[in-house]
Amino acid sequence: MKSEISTRHFSQLLSATPRGARLARLLAVQQLTEWDWPPSCEVSESAALVVAELAANAVAHGRVKGRGFRLTLTVGASDTLRIEVADPRGDRRPLALRTASPTDETGRGLLLVDALTARWGTEPWPPSGKVVWAEIGLPHPVLAASASGAQPSRGHVHGTPGDSQAEAATAHVREKAPSRP
Repeated sequence: MKSEISTRHFSQLLSATPRGARLARLLAVQQLTEWDWPPSCEVSESAALVVAELAANAVAHGRVKGRGFRLTLTVGASDTLRIEVADPRGDRRPLALRTASPTDETGRGLLLVDALTARWGTEPWPPSGKVVWAEIGLPHPVLAASASGAQPSRGHVHGTPGDSQAEAATAHVREKAPSRP
């Protein structure tokens, strides 16, 4: 008997504008809903924040006139959701994580990404761009849940243990997030 391994994949080219960044977040939540993670679960909420940060960075720091950015979501047999945001500015890689002062209005985005994901990084996107990727560990095998008809677990996705700055940044963003009806 042959085992069936499947990969879920979504990719969309978007305009490098604030509207495109917002659409990236909305499309990610919609796609995850189609893959059986409702908008209110930990996986979807974490992914929405990560996509929002990476897409906003692509618009703010990776923009080239007349070129967009690409959002890609992939779930494979590895129990990991991989989020990729590719932009045309390979010369502008994300800076190392830094400590933002309490009065800074920016500079916490990558702390959020770090807190909400198992790992993240960058790689070249030929011919001259870059991909910023992040991986969120899934609570259990997605493909087995889909095949059996079971509902996905709504387990917590852990960031870096003991990273109080990242935890504070995550709490700060969730406090500021508008409440859902």
